[in-house]
Amino acid sequence: MSDPTLESTRRRLTAKQADTVDRLSHAAVDLLNREGFAGLTVRRVAAEAGVGAATAYTYFSSKEHLVAEVFWRRLAAAPPAPHDSGDPATRVVDVLRHIAMLMADEPEFAGAVTSALLGRDPDVDVLRQRIGRDIRERLASALGPGTDPDVIDSLEMLYSGALVRAGMGYASYGDIAARLEKSARLMLS
Repeated sequence: MSDPTLESTRRRLTAKQADTVDRLSHAAVDLLNREGFAGLTVRRVAAEAGVGAATAYTYFSSKEHLVAEVFWRRLAAAPPAPHDSGDPATRVVDVLRHIAMLMADEPEFAGAVTSALLGRDPDVDVLRQRIGRDIRERLASALGPGTDPDVIDSLEMLYSGALVRAGMGYASYGDIAARLEKSARLMLS
């Protein structure tokens, strides 16, 4: 996989462009934590990052695209969960917990990720596909070769459902990790 800091949904980035995207990403998370998803706009993020709005829009087509990109970058930069256990269910739980914890301490960001990934922006669709492939590969690696693809599909649905459930306010994003463990163990027993 290429360096996620030099990739964006729309094009490969120079080091200077990657720095601009990084500043926009940090500003977006800061703004989300203060104002929530409703208060986030690409223009406000650009102002906070000290970047012109037109420049920000060359990288991000919408606030949904911006939030999905930040999550993708975190996921892509996160090393895979170690597969120390001989138990496939434990390895899967480690993967699901590892992904859930990428945003557990930032409930506003986590809620924004859920909203953003449900968006219809074509750039978000590209990221949704990348994120889905990455999570699928992590789950497949945890389960090992020859795993029934339906099991992996079910685990992907479990993760997606948990994300939506947290986004609807039924559980905190921190609680999701424990619920994912229980559900994955039930599914794999």
